[in-house]
Amino acid sequence: MMWHQLKKMGGVLLLLWGIGISGLQAGEDLFADRRADWLQKAEQAKPMLRERKVEPVGLVTAVRDPQAFQGWRMVPETDVSGFYGALMKERMSQGQETILDFGEHLTGYVTFTLHATKDVDGPLRLKLTFGEVPGELKIPFETYSGGLSRAWLQDEVVTLTALPATVTIPRRLAFRYVKIELLGCSYYYDFYFTDIHCTATTSAPETAPALDERVDPRISRIYEVGLATLRECMQTVYEDGPKRDRRLWIGDLYLESIANAVSFRNHELTKRCLYLLAALADERGIVRATVLEEPEPHPLRETYTMDYCLLYGVTLWEYLQATGDRETAVDLWPVVQRQIEMACTYLDAEGVYDVEKQPKYWLVFDWKEGYDRAASIQGLMTFAVEQAYALAQCLGVENEVSDWPALIRRMKKASRERYYDQRAGWVVSGPDRQVSYLSQAWMVLSGTLTPREGARALEQVFTREGTIYPGSPYAWHYVIEALIRCGLEDRARETLLSYWGEMVDKGADTFWEVYDPQNDLRSPYGFAPMNSYCHAWSCTPVYFINRYPAIFQK
Repeated sequence: MMWHQLKKMGGVLLLLWGIGISGLQAGEDLFADRRADWLQKAEQAKPMLRERKVEPVGLVTAVRDPQAFQGWRMVPETDVSGFYGALMKERMSQGQETILDFGEHLTGYVTFTLHATKDVDGPLRLKLTFGEVPGELKIPFETYSGGLSRAWLQDEVVTLTALPATVTIPRRLAFRYVKIELLGCSYYYDFYFTDIHCTATTSAPETAPALDERVDPRISRIYEVGLATLRECMQTVYEDGPKRDRRLWIGDLYLESIANAVSFRNHELTKRCLYLLAALADERGIVRATVLEEPEPHPLRETYTMDYCLLYGVTLWEYLQATGDRETAVDLWPVVQRQIEMACTYLDAEGVYDVEKQPKYWLVFDWKEGYDRAASIQGLMTFAVEQAYALAQCLGVENEVSDWPALIRRMKKASRERYYDQRAGWVVSGPDRQVSYLSQAWMVLSGTLTPREGARALEQVFTREGTIYPGSPYAWHYVIEALIRCGLEDRARETLLSYWGEMVDKGADTFWEVYDPQNDLRSPYGFAPMNSYCHAWSCTPVYFINRYPAIFQK
């Protein structure tokens, strides 16, 4: 089967194309007899959404500030009592913006009620723009020309021919601020609001473990924002971003699930996601990178990512350790085994993953231009096979994969020969022998480098000029994991404080999909408002702070 999708990401051209696995006959569906059962189990684990009604806390004004994130900050204007009942036409006809602040990031449905002062002799037309950060309300959407759909940008036009009226925006929104603009109104009457609120939704429980009051206040604030990020992304699946994409991706699932396991502990949500991905794997048993729920669960059929395929087994292993749910782990073990069988077809005779082998798989790892992924996929695959073998041992099926320990040793040996510059003391990748944070991190996490070698490599990249640094919280997560693995605990704490702490300093209510301290407007989509400013893969301070209290809560 050939797929037509081409994607360019991080300077690497990636062809998403079906890959055949030897032993599977054409037209055969590997998991045909299991799909219905898996879908049923996914549906049984589907959580109820918890709802709460949230009203704005007041009106604000956006002002330019070169020191603020993206050059804009909000200044309080009046409390919400100054909004309800106030005549809006004169205020808005003069071009003055009306911006409501809900005081926190919300995911849900917005409802408002409008009244007229006289008979309505003509339509009222309003534009509402919803923003997660102030800049989202100030950067004109008309300039957008990126590759993702313009429809993801959160603005809605409402036309009313009769008042009073109560309107609920049918689209679910993710926002903190609402900007209201007047597009048209008769000169005969004025109008006013008596209510506006959001019915916010999440499948997260109401509470999570609290930190000791003696913990560094900066750590506590990072923890609170991390919890809010995770909470907003916990819907009926772990969503990657409640504003944009709004679907389950394996890479986000892994990080959300380990953060959830030490905080909200909604393990049924993790179980649901694992079963959905298994049930919607392709005919060869290869999991798609992402699935959607509406109008019924289905995969984004042309989207495969090798690193995410391999992380499926890591996620199941972590789930088993957190829950003790052997039944689910046994049920889904064949899916884990299949991903590694597929990945092994990309190893050369020495045991090196061939990133040039056709057809190529999309390798995610990070939103970072110019980053070479060869060493990283070698390390991640080694890590994933090792974790999957530990799962097999726990389930008592290691005899099914008795060749994996030798495979792990062969890959580590090949990795050191191909990618480790022992004289320089760091990992290189690609024909230009690129040095990046992630290449070091994945060779540490895979156990290819000893803790001492890993510590030397990581300390060097933090000070070496020209090193390719991570472009997203997703990538920084694995760097911090590697720092801890090497015993660089102070460096791990400092990195979390500096990277996630800077987002908090810049006003983050939830953590962002992409953050580059050197460029507030950086976006993989070429347009800052298209970024997700509540993104699942950035929630992992919750994991680190709870999982390693001696490092982060001291």
